Amino acid sequence: MTKIKGIDVSHYQGVIDFQKVKNAGVQFVIIKAGYGKYENQKDECFEENYKNAKVAGLDVGAYWFSYAKTTNEALQEAKACVSIIKGKKFEYPIYFDLEGESLTAGKTVCSEMCRTFCNYLEKYKYYAGIYMSRSPAQNLLDESVRKRYALWLAEYGKALNYSGPYGIWQYSSTGKINGISGNVDCNYCYYDYPSAIKKAKLNGYSNEKILDSSGYKKGDKTIGVLCLKELITIARKLDLVDYNTDRNEIFGDGTEKCVNQLLEKWGYSQNGRAGKNFILRLGDEISSKI
Repeated sequence: MTKIKGIDVSHYQGVIDFQKVKNAGVQFVIIKAGYGKYENQKDECFEENYKNAKVAGLDVGAYWFSYAKTTNEALQEAKACVSIIKGKKFEYPIYFDLEGESLTAGKTVCSEMCRTFCNYLEKYKYYAGIYMSRSPAQNLLDESVRKRYALWLAEYGKALNYSGPYGIWQYSSTGKINGISGNVDCNYCYYDYPSAIKKAKLNGYSNEKILDSSGYKKGDKTIGVLCLKELITIARKLDLVDYNTDRNEIFGDGTEKCVNQLLEKWGYSQNGRAGKNFILRLGDEISSKI
């Protein structure tokens, strides 16, 4: 398949304008969920980054930065990771980020830590993967591990010098993307993770709730869309949504953002559809605020 452009981010990038990021050609983002073995080690920007990336229409994955040196510590990290990401939907894998001091544990332990972390995530219906630099991945992971889980490999330059199967190549740590101040890691993906994950009903897609399977959607241009947008304008004044819409008959980006924000708030899949159920639900919520 054609390579897909993506980035990975954490609190180091600060406030990110994900709509500008998407407009720059980025299609997916892998967000740092946290690090270490405790739930309170969640990345301080994880919630905001996840929310805003979803609203912008980007596909999302996550990674957990490891400090583990034993399989027991890797298991504790997996439990902390699941506790942070539960209830959310991800179109890309959840990665065990193994680097730094963790690599001093040696090949046997590194391989077992990756198995332990990934197997725990799979137990909870997540598509698990491993992030490593190319050289450690080749030298510190058993071949069975490299082939078993989704691989995200880092090697900066013009080529990834790895002959085995992998899904994502992190090719730069000094990328420049509109919407982000400073440097950002840049990646190419060569596998259709969103389709595979949704088909297998993983990463939160097993319990997908749909409010409307049909209805107004992005690109529609009718008088009904104008009426929907007038309701959204009222909702904006009541602080029910955070985005503005133009006063015309076109279902554009702003309308889609508002629809998806409300769907997420109500506990439904953000499919960008505003049908009869959506309109009635929004009308009821407006009435309760007036």
